[in-house]
Amino acid sequence: MTDPFATLLLLGSFLILIILKVPIAFALGLSSFLTIYYIGLPPHIVLQQMVGGINVFVLLAIPFFILAGEIMSQGGIARRLVDLSKAIVGPLRGGLAMVNIMASMFFGGISGSSVADTSSIGAVLIPMMKKEGYGADFATTVTITSSIQGILIPPSHNVIIYALVAGGVSVGQLFLAGVFPGVLLGLALMAFSYIVAVKRNYPKEKRIPLKKLFKTIFDSALGLLTVIIVVFGVVSGVFTATEAAAIATVYAFIITFFVYREIPLRQMNSILSNSLKTLSIVIILIGTSSAFGWLMSYLRVPALIGDSILGISENRIVVLLILNLMMLFLGSFMDMAALILIATPIFLPIATSVGVDPVHFGMIMMLNLGVGLLTPPVGGTLFVGSAIGGISIERLSKAMLPFYAVLIATLMVITYIPQIVMFLPNLFY
Repeated sequence: MTDPFATLLLLGSFLILIILKVPIAFALGLSSFLTIYYIGLPPHIVLQQMVGGINVFVLLAIPFFILAGEIMSQGGIARRLVDLSKAIVGPLRGGLAMVNIMASMFFGGISGSSVADTSSIGAVLIPMMKKEGYGADFATTVTITSSIQGILIPPSHNVIIYALVAGGVSVGQLFLAGVFPGVLLGLALMAFSYIVAVKRNYPKEKRIPLKKLFKTIFDSALGLLTVIIVVFGVVSGVFTATEAAAIATVYAFIITFFVYREIPLRQMNSILSNSLKTLSIVIILIGTSSAFGWLMSYLRVPALIGDSILGISENRIVVLLILNLMMLFLGSFMDMAALILIATPIFLPIATSVGVDPVHFGMIMMLNLGVGLLTPPVGGTLFVGSAIGGISIERLSKAMLPFYAVLIATLMVITYIPQIVMFLPNLFY
């Protein structure tokens, strides 16, 4: 069905509700009900699509990953990863900036969340960096930009959402595909931070004794095993993504409460409460986005957008550039999970029509939407970083400008050199 006014009502009402600061999940649901009412279809179709969107077995992995990340976040793993990173890159000029980026690389593989990474690593390192003479704006920008490695490096619950919407894309392949892009992003940020550190004469960290180094590696390795259990379990076919997530949660619980023992068992109440809050937001978004996405398909919006883009050019380079620009723009206004659910059915067919592998496109989308988390007016990670760093959004956004250049350059490399993304999936599958 093609109805220009219904399409305008669906997208226009959603945009107006967002401008009015209605939570995005409710904006998606309300605009869907308005459009259904105008078209004359039974309203219960919206509810059916919402239930159908969340009634998927693979989504069971998401609550387990969220819970495992929350356990490790509160249980001392962040501090241990900071210590490990200090041992590896601390002696370099601007060592704490390098430590920040490497700790985010490690912790991102556990939490799978940019916001969780910023909250945990930032709470430890931003005050430490400011005390050592680093500018508050530099310390905060390093923290928030490096945090989006967690969206790429497995296990990431956003990747699972993409696999669900893309249909038939292997979670194991997506996990492997994120390794090199995540490391590449970390190395690019380290190189830029080193240049800034040399220019501003930021300090180095002292080398730690060899005996302490081995102890640090052992302590942090127990936490990092969570990632290894998940990734190799899924890739080898021993576990499904859901089973791997459940096992990782049990392992994280044992390590946190019976090995590290930095927090009492009663703190599990707080961990469960925080996990439930995060999970409720994700599930509501998945449900309302499913209804919204069904209506867009019913109104042939993806086909119209696809025809419009391919009408401009069918050249792969040009099409990917247009898709990147669109995702960067949309990512600055919408929540990541909702945008994955809404945009994937629109953009993925366009990308595959010019020869882009769905796994490759998944990583392109993850990095694009990760940059969106750092971009005003909606960027969630940007606001968390502003609060932890104690600086205004305006000042932080200005300090972000050179870091945006690094992020975009990395995005272009990942977009136009698919071998970086596809090497490990092709090797193991």
